[in-house]
Amino acid sequence: MQNINSITELSNAIKLLEIEQLNKKLLLKDQLRNVHESLRPINIIKSTINDITTSPYLLDNILATGIGLVTGYFSNKIFVGSSGNLQKKLLGSILQFGVTNVIAQNPDAIKSLSRIIFHMIFKKRNND
Repeated sequence: MQNINSITELSNAIKLLEIEQLNKKLLLKDQLRNVHESLRPINIIKSTINDITTSPYLLDNILATGIGLVTGYFSNKIFVGSSGNLQKKLLGSILQFGVTNVIAQNPDAIKSLSRIIFHMIFKKRNND
């Protein structure tokens, strides 16, 4: 800042500082409104849903985990059935846990394997 030598320069400097202060005050109010708006629960939910739907990795992870859970559940039901045997139920739960983890952690390998099986089935049908 430069040296002020007269009353006029002092008045001008004060006016410039007041204008700068007013601009900063308006910017601060605007930012406060934006923060308040973004912290409303509905906007937090909207933002979270938007992040989930726009993130391909998160959507793939959710899909792979869901497929793993469903496959694990069905493998448990197929293995255990309506058996009342406690050991068979325990082994079914272990099988469910293992299948769920394998499928959830290796979705690309599972997709490739399912495509190969799919092509093999329909290739046989087309040849018949």
